[in-house]
Amino acid sequence: MVDFEKLGSFYLGREYDASAGKTTDSLVLYDSKDLVTHALIVGMTGSGKTGLGISLIEEAAIDGVPVIVVDPKGDLTNLLLTFPDLKPDDFQPWVSEDEARRAGKSTAEFAADQAARWQKGLADWGESGERIRKLKEAADFAIYTPGSTVGTPVSVLRSFAKPDLDDAELLRDRVQSTVSSVLALAGIDAEPVKSREHILLSTILLSAWQAGESPDLATLIGRVQQPPMAKIGVMDIDSFYPQKDRFEFAMAINALLASPGFAVWTEGAPLDVASFLRTDSGKPRVAIFSIAHLDDSQRMFFVTLLLNATIGWMRSQSGTSSLRAMFYMDEIFGFFPPVANPPSKLPLLTILKQGRAFGLGTVLVTQNPVDLDYKGLSNAGTWLIGRLQTERDKARVLDGLEGAAATAGSSFDRSRMEQILAGLGNRIFLMNNVHEDAPEIFETRWVMSYLRGPLTRSQIKTLMDPRKAAQPEAGPAASATAAP
Repeated sequence: MVDFEKLGSFYLGREYDASAGKTTDSLVLYDSKDLVTHALIVGMTGSGKTGLGISLIEEAAIDGVPVIVVDPKGDLTNLLLTFPDLKPDDFQPWVSEDEARRAGKSTAEFAADQAARWQKGLADWGESGERIRKLKEAADFAIYTPGSTVGTPVSVLRSFAKPDLDDAELLRDRVQSTVSSVLALAGIDAEPVKSREHILLSTILLSAWQAGESPDLATLIGRVQQPPMAKIGVMDIDSFYPQKDRFEFAMAINALLASPGFAVWTEGAPLDVASFLRTDSGKPRVAIFSIAHLDDSQRMFFVTLLLNATIGWMRSQSGTSSLRAMFYMDEIFGFFPPVANPPSKLPLLTILKQGRAFGLGTVLVTQNPVDLDYKGLSNAGTWLIGRLQTERDKARVLDGLEGAAATAGSSFDRSRMEQILAGLGNRIFLMNNVHEDAPEIFETRWVMSYLRGPLTRSQIKTLMDPRKAAQPEAGPAASATAAP
């Protein structure tokens, strides 16, 4: 076997001969620098896209590339389940009791089966427990749980800090997405160009940032009641938004701040992307943001703030053509739709358009190809396509591939691509990389992490409690619990 342990090469699997219906011995090694033009993983449930995504993250970690992972379902917390010795005792606390029961075995027996299965699976793909050990030693793995203390909580109050942006247009875009996410969390449906609430809060925040201030949410509520400007556009403030209505608006946001559930959003690690990407000693980190416990508005709120913070970090970096960091987002349904403009869409577009210059590679994953903005995803240079459910899904993916080929100035054979997509099975993916001469079909390798499915809250707590005990407590920020 050709050595796959090469810096800058991600071992994804082996080539698959579609005509013969079998996997060959030829390794599929993905050039990591190709990821700076971003990637999209598409496939129906059961196609193997989670395993492929975890393989990408594992390869990045081994190469010393830090990764931010947004995990809406909880599957990617499995990245912390790595057992170099491959002993049944290591697996037993994490196996599913339901699966063991369905197999007619005790958890100890089922754990022994899983350990043997993982050992054989790794060996079949040229891997071993030593490679798992190398993965564990190469990077720090941590689970963050915004809005919860189960893992490491995340304080969002500092997310209103003035961003280090010189571009006036980018600053306005940041204001728009930040305000949209806050209003969404408060349950206020507000369009940026029509809503009085959105226009007022955006004007207040932009004015603060232009003055060099970094207001917290409590300060913004006070300024809604007593705005620091006399006019909005050409209208005086009381004509545009009467004082009585402003008070009701301030009360709506204050109710959010004063609610018992919001207190946890003020505690924990600050929303600092640099610290998420590397430890204090400089070791690369895989930071997994588990948001399965949040409702839709809370997810949108946090993801938008995280995206904005990532843009701020990205623009503070020097230019590079190599992969400096990865932003991985699983199941982006609802965050990047083709028609609507949720708060998350604008910062995602910004990262897709500008990330390449700063070495930030983005990987987006979905099982719903018809619900994606393919015009925006024409910026993705690598498409990893698994088994698709409907003809409509296939047609939409083909449209996206054609658009990406046009953007890259490369040729595209739609009929041949359609034929290939029709024959894909589980763990068989088509990789269309604009940096390569032709598409490639491959079977994904065996992952090093134990794929047991989404971790429970208690399991996340078990993993993270020893880590939190070893760290200094991060308390709530000043002025977090009361508004003027």
